[in-house]
Amino acid sequence: MDGKPGLKGRLLLEKDGAAYLGGKRIELLEAIDRHGSIASAAKAVGMSYKGAWDAIDAMNNQSDQPLVLRSIGGKHGGGTELTGYGRNIIRLFRRGEGEYQRILAALIEGVEDFDALQDFLGRFSMRTSARNQFAGRIAHLTRGAVNVDVRIKLDEKNEIASVVTVDSADSLGLEIGMEVYALVKAPSVILTTDLAGRFSAENRLCGTVSRLHVGEVNAEVMLVLGNEKTVTAIVTLDTFNRLGLVEGASACAMFNASSVILALVR
Repeated sequence: MDGKPGLKGRLLLEKDGAAYLGGKRIELLEAIDRHGSIASAAKAVGMSYKGAWDAIDAMNNQSDQPLVLRSIGGKHGGGTELTGYGRNIIRLFRRGEGEYQRILAALIEGVEDFDALQDFLGRFSMRTSARNQFAGRIAHLTRGAVNVDVRIKLDEKNEIASVVTVDSADSLGLEIGMEVYALVKAPSVILTTDLAGRFSAENRLCGTVSRLHVGEVNAEVMLVLGNEKTVTAIVTLDTFNRLGLVEGASACAMFNASSVILALVR
């Protein structure tokens, strides 16, 4: 060992400036391609079954095209299959790794204050606690005296409404066509099995129950929407039992526009 500081990074793929795919997730995708089973893939990469599904749901939600397809049913939610788009992403990632490390090795040669560099890079490791993160493009803006109504198109079938203050809209520089993230905490999501009912919540995303995690007080319920997008809700056990939710059942997730936080992806 020569005692010189080394700089080793982890390659991170971005979508319009927003990080969504890193080394551990790539390993998970590769394991899914090998095993065709989320349970086996999770075990192979040292992740929990729930953690693996959370990672898959996050990747599919933030991607223009699904990386993983699922079939609902069975003890562990059915089988899983990597899409062609997912395989292309893996190839892109692996090709970039070697060059990335070579660049870092060259960079460290010209750095005089390595500790200062570490502190600087550490400022950019921010994460959000919001369980639901949707990437979409602003389709409509309706400006009022105090608030701005923002409509974000997720895909051909799903749209999310958010209400932000005029000051917030101006600060973010919101414009039609801009790509943003819509963040929604799971406890803010209300579930219903009345698919034809009328409700006051501005947002309504309907799909199929794909995963359940029942605790002593609350239950976490995951719905799969179109194009492998997902939405997660945290409900009380009374609500869970009253709705009679089971995997494969149809349900809708609802939340108010005021519960949606917007974040830029550029």
